[in-house]
Amino acid sequence: MIKVKNLKKSYKDQEVLKGIDFEISKGEIYGFLGHNGAGKSTTMNILTGLIKYNSGDITIAGFDMKKEYKKIIKIIGYLPEDPKFYPYMTGREYL
Repeated sequence: MIKVKNLKKSYKDQEVLKGIDFEISKGEIYGFLGHNGAGKSTTMNILTGLIKYNSGDITIAGFDMKKEYKKIIKIIGYLPEDPKFYPYMTGREYL
């Protein structure tokens, strides 16, 4: 259902995701554990399309994140602990 391979993300000179890999099958429950700054929120923001990543491969429900992003965002939802409202998104897009 979700497959992430060698996912990397940097902010300027700081690499915050250093090639993470995981796979979640249909029906599984998956959680992220780690200290502040470990990359949990960054990973979720990437998986939901809120931020871009530098390299790696992401497949969600058989759709490739780089090629079929619009199909992915139609089938997923995400409610962060501290929701942020992005000025470039409409109310409908946010929901």
